[in-house]
Amino acid sequence: MIWYLLYPLRGTTEAPALSPSNPVRVAFTRYGNYVSQHVILALLISGIVATILIYPIPYLFTDDFTNGASNLPHHVWTVAQPLARDAAVLPDIIMRSIWVHGDYMQALDNHLLSAALELQDELLGPTENFFPAASQGFPPPSDDHWPMPTESRDAVHIVNGLTNQSWFFHSPLLYWHCSRQQILADTDIITTVNERKTQSTSANVTLRHSIVFSGKRFSERRLLAADALVITLLHLRDSPVGRQWEHNAPLLTRKVKDKWDIYPTDGIVESSQVYEFQFRPISIYDIISLALAYGLMFIYFLASLKKLRAIKSKAGLTATVITQILLSIMSSFTVCAILDIDLSRIPRAAYPLVILAISLENMFRVIYAVILSPAENSSSSRVGSAFGQTAHIALASIIQNVAILVGLSMIVSPGVAGFCIFAAIATVFDYFYLSTFFLCVLSVDVRRIELEDELLKASTRRHNHTYGQLKERPSWIYNVLRGKVALSTRIAGTVVMIGFVIIAQWHFFEGVGVLEPGKQLFGTSTLQSPVAKEAASSLKDIHQARSPGSWLRLQDHETAQEVINAIKPSAFSYTAQVYDPLVFVLKESNRTPPQQKKRLLPAAYDFIDHQLAEFVISIALVCACLRLLASYLLMADEETRDNLSDSGESPSLSVKTLSGGHVLDVAMMVASSDGRIVSAGLDRTIRVWDIRSNVTSYELPGTKLSDGRGLFPILGIAVDAESKWLAIMSTSQIRLWNLSEYKWSDSIPMESGSHNPEVFCFHPGSTLEIPRLVIVRKDGTLTDVSMVGDNRRREAAVCDGQLLTARSLIHKGENLKVVNGFSPLLIVVGPESNTVRAMQILSLSRNGEAFMSRETETGWRCESLPLNVVSDTTLHQIVPLSPHPLFLIGAISSVYLVSANDGVVQHVFATEPVAWRSLQCEYSDNRYNKSSSGIGFSSLTLGYVEANTQECIVTSYHPAQGSEAIAAFAPSGGAGGGWCTWEEAIETKKRIRDPGTWEIIKERSVIGVRQEANPCRNTKRADYRRRSATARGSPGAPTRWQAWTAATDGHLEADEVQSLLSDGAGSEELVVVPTLGPKAKIGVRSVAFSLGNTIKVISAGGPERYNADDDSTAESLLPKDNRRVRHGGGSMRGRG
Repeated sequence: MIWYLLYPLRGTTEAPALSPSNPVRVAFTRYGNYVSQHVILALLISGIVATILIYPIPYLFTDDFTNGASNLPHHVWTVAQPLARDAAVLPDIIMRSIWVHGDYMQALDNHLLSAALELQDELLGPTENFFPAASQGFPPPSDDHWPMPTESRDAVHIVNGLTNQSWFFHSPLLYWHCSRQQILADTDIITTVNERKTQSTSANVTLRHSIVFSGKRFSERRLLAADALVITLLHLRDSPVGRQWEHNAPLLTRKVKDKWDIYPTDGIVESSQVYEFQFRPISIYDIISLALAYGLMFIYFLASLKKLRAIKSKAGLTATVITQILLSIMSSFTVCAILDIDLSRIPRAAYPLVILAISLENMFRVIYAVILSPAENSSSSRVGSAFGQTAHIALASIIQNVAILVGLSMIVSPGVAGFCIFAAIATVFDYFYLSTFFLCVLSVDVRRIELEDELLKASTRRHNHTYGQLKERPSWIYNVLRGKVALSTRIAGTVVMIGFVIIAQWHFFEGVGVLEPGKQLFGTSTLQSPVAKEAASSLKDIHQARSPGSWLRLQDHETAQEVINAIKPSAFSYTAQVYDPLVFVLKESNRTPPQQKKRLLPAAYDFIDHQLAEFVISIALVCACLRLLASYLLMADEETRDNLSDSGESPSLSVKTLSGGHVLDVAMMVASSDGRIVSAGLDRTIRVWDIRSNVTSYELPGTKLSDGRGLFPILGIAVDAESKWLAIMSTSQIRLWNLSEYKWSDSIPMESGSHNPEVFCFHPGSTLEIPRLVIVRKDGTLTDVSMVGDNRRREAAVCDGQLLTARSLIHKGENLKVVNGFSPLLIVVGPESNTVRAMQILSLSRNGEAFMSRETETGWRCESLPLNVVSDTTLHQIVPLSPHPLFLIGAISSVYLVSANDGVVQHVFATEPVAWRSLQCEYSDNRYNKSSSGIGFSSLTLGYVEANTQECIVTSYHPAQGSEAIAAFAPSGGAGGGWCTWEEAIETKKRIRDPGTWEIIKERSVIGVRQEANPCRNTKRADYRRRSATARGSPGAPTRWQAWTAATDGHLEADEVQSLLSDGAGSEELVVVPTLGPKAKIGVRSVAFSLGNTIKVISAGGPERYNADDDSTAESLLPKDNRRVRHGGGSMRGRG
């Protein structure tokens, strides 16, 4: 709710998302990682705390309110609240009392009890062996003549019939039948008081300790001491006994003033307060309301649970939710009992409701964040990331709710105030168990293999959206009702909490209105402030252990029920005019209280004194059981993960070294889709590495012999999409190596000049039997070469004017027939049997024009692209988005998303100044897109080097909340069907200083290699030039390298840095390498970097997954990507 209140200042109701570098998020993320990595420790901590707080409950709560323990809530609404002194309320009964004090907390004394009996008899008349039923039938007194005859007095007692003259009284002296002889003969007053605490009066009201004593002290649930004896007269308005009390009180004070100190001194008590006492059983309306509330909460829980496709064990999650809520509630009950907060005023069924609403809100927020976290991250990283993203929101919600509850507790009735304090404490405990117990259980679930598989599927699962059948985008109200926006989870708990407090307050103010709390703030309420009353009635000089007002509010609901049954049998409440007590203090009594008072619940001290040893032993046993249980449950998972690298404790960054294959530096490198690397070195060798089979490798035969000298210098290498053919292009020929049969094919003579080609790749129509290559040279000539057919070579121009750059784009297209051995498209056989792949060549000229070369039945045709909104002459780079007919064109300060079908710019990404040809892109798309559907991205990441600072800037785009994808290319020109536009997408930006050489991989990460930072290094371009010059000028100085990875979607906990080389001066890897060589992507989470004559394969996340049908690997990585850049020449030439 706080985010809605801040809407005028923030302009949005969304909870703030902290940046990955925010210290608060970093702290929460680290904590989440630690808990996930140390599940047993965190589980033990939560278990110990829960045991400490739950074990004492049977000793702190009871149904007997007289034994020093806290009273359990019942199925009733109870309250004792003062009304305003000028309230127009006619009281049902009048209460007058005397309080008799001796020494401080020494009221249980024979002589004091005997003296109190004298006072009682002076006010009421003789009460020894009081039995008013014997006077039934006697006529009531006809006039006020004092003293009143005993028979007439007893005739109007309430036991003889309820009339306007009825009366009854409470007195501790009734324990001894108001007999002086029995009191003085009793040698164990304390035992008598405890044994007769359930004794009833003639009016059928139990003589509980709470109504006949004040300032009690308990031990072992027994009354040990009391500060005052309380004698209370309850009479109706016309009772002559009440008039007799008023008449006798001033006479009594004058008679006993030499023995007692009396307050007030004249014995005339005029001050009074009207109280309302309620004992309202829970009604059918209340039962229906609570059932409806719990039913709606249960439906919400089931609906939210149904959305969690990535959670296998729904029953386990349900048990976890119930357990956490029970732990929070029971822990809060214990704290409230220790603090002596009365929770018996509100029905027990109401207490779990508020905690349930708030707890579900926080738990589902964490679960959703885990599901949306990258599946390639380790389990601890995902849980830590989710907690880092959501913990501050939950904490802000808790602070907000606690502040609201504390504020409400100051203006509501005492019964509702206790509930507010309980809810505030339970909210804090819920956050504690969320951050310990729930994170532990969630971490164990995430670790399980089946959950990881489901998370991976959920991250790529999308529905098939065909724009021809799209409906209008659902309205905001529709999304709220369907739970697709966060309204229901962000304010549900707060709304339920405030709503229930209002309803509870209404129960206690049905007679005066539910707006009384608001009126009380402005001083117009008909209610009397308990604090104000307390200040007016306190007798500070005699140091009462409990004030009269506090004593009155302490009366339990059972006493109220018995009084109601006596004076208003069919009612649920009554009002009483309560006069201030007439206080008698025995002269020369020591009323000095002890310096340190026990402020907590007496039962809490009893528990410490008598149950501490058993308590400690129980905690030790619970710890041992939890330790064994957690170890047993996690054992199977740990054994399963022994062969997996995605362990919660293992680093997400791994480095594998491929060495011994080359004597001189690696100058060219390309990777296949099935996990093989082909490297060409300056030592005139070409080697094939298979990193899937424990890094086996072999050297291509014939490269060092006389018949292999024609292979060098090499201008380009490429591997086909099926990983069957390796193509090697030299200045005079093209050679093909069969990767399956390990043999050379016939060479194709071709004079290629001395420059590296812009494009050198296999055509998508290439097969094992008919290999086919597409080459684009620096002069803009496209050559299509096939190994079969009469016309084995076709040429065309890819642009008008001088060529700047060119790239190939392979996407789904229309099927064309085979002409002279050339198949323009590849027909895919399988689940998508109608899918065909087309190839287009995208090119930029030096004058800023864009061109596209399409293959037709008669050959290649070059067309100029209109680029409708582009008037930018700084275009310098093309990035294809295979397998979609989309590509990016990079400029100095913008990136254009262009359709390959018609050259229309779909979107313009604003960027900071982009360094020359530094743009990279990766994305996750809707795999269920058909050729007739729009194109939707579940995420898209742009990366580039900022031209001024040389920082790597990674910008990620994700669907807006409630959307499944970003509509990147739709024939209708708009988004729909649950997709959002680029303008609505969520954009996150991340800066990486000193990135070195880097590559964006598909698994939402960036992998890079850089030189280790120097404390005095600067990031200015001039410093970079000086550093390069220094490296070249100091060939003997060793260079230390770092491998690093960073998450592209803001998950700072996934960032990691480690040394690329082994430590120690004698290491063979400590070589003088001033710069890196070529790089190549492998699979979806690995990149191979060449470092001198070795290759470093760096992986981020868990085990690598290879895809033999990846369009993005069809084209070889070209200049500045797959070969060493050499000044003065573009080709790789052998030495010697």
